[in-house]
Amino acid sequence: MAEILAIAHPDGGTVGVFADAAAEESLAIEHWMPAEGGEPELPLDQYSGLVVLGGDENINQLDLYPYLERELEVVHDWVASERPLFGVCLGGQMIAHVSGGSVFKASEREFGWAQIDVLPAAHDDPVAGFGAERLTGLAWHDYAFEPPPGSTTLASNSVCVQAFRHGEAWGFQHHPEIESSVLDGWLAPVLIDPDPERREQAELLEAGRAAHMPAWNDYGRELFRRFAKRCR
Repeated sequence: MAEILAIAHPDGGTVGVFADAAAEESLAIEHWMPAEGGEPELPLDQYSGLVVLGGDENINQLDLYPYLERELEVVHDWVASERPLFGVCLGGQMIAHVSGGSVFKASEREFGWAQIDVLPAAHDDPVAGFGAERLTGLAWHDYAFEPPPGSTTLASNSVCVQAFRHGEAWGFQHHPEIESSVLDGWLAPVLIDPDPERREQAELLEAGRAAHMPAWNDYGRELFRRFAKRCR
C-alpha cells in the first residue's frame, strides 16, 4: 500500500478523519513527529503525499522548537517538487511562509465553531471544489497566513484567509481533520483554565459539538479523499 507522510506535533493531535479517507483510496498514513527526533520509516521521496498538522508552535520560534527548522526544510523541498501537500493550521502557515507568503498574529483569536465562506475560485478546485458555499468549521488559532504570490484563495471569513492552493500544495487555517477523540484531549485543559474567557469559549465549542461535528467530519473526509486521489 502506498503511503502518505504526516508531520505531527506534540499535543497537536493526529490526522483524525483523514485516515479513513486515505484508506478509501488504498493509501496509508504514517505519522512522523520530528520533535521526538529520528526520521520517517522510508526515504522522503518514497511517500506519495505529505500532510503537515497543527501545533502550539509558531514558525518564528525556531529558538524554542529547533525541530521546526527541519520541518520547514521538508515543506520547502516538497513545494518545490510540486508533489501533493496538505497543510493544516501551522502546516498551512508553513506552506505560506516557505512559498513567499507571510504569517502574522490574527486580528482576533479563532477558537470554536466558525463560519467559513468557500469562494467562487474554489468551485473548480480538485480538492476543495465541492459542498456548501458556507461551512461551520472548527477553528483553533492565534496566527494566520497571507497566501504566497500566484496562489488561489479558496476560503475566508471576517478574521482571515481560511484556505488557499499554491501549485500542488493546499493550506487550511481551520481543522478539517479533527475528530471527537482529538477534540476531547484539546478541550480538557481549557475547560479548567483559570481564565474565565477561555473556559467560556471551550464550553461554547463543546456545546456545539453535537450540532456541528458530524457534518464537519463528513466534509473533512471528502476533502481529504479528494486530496488522496492526487497521491495515488
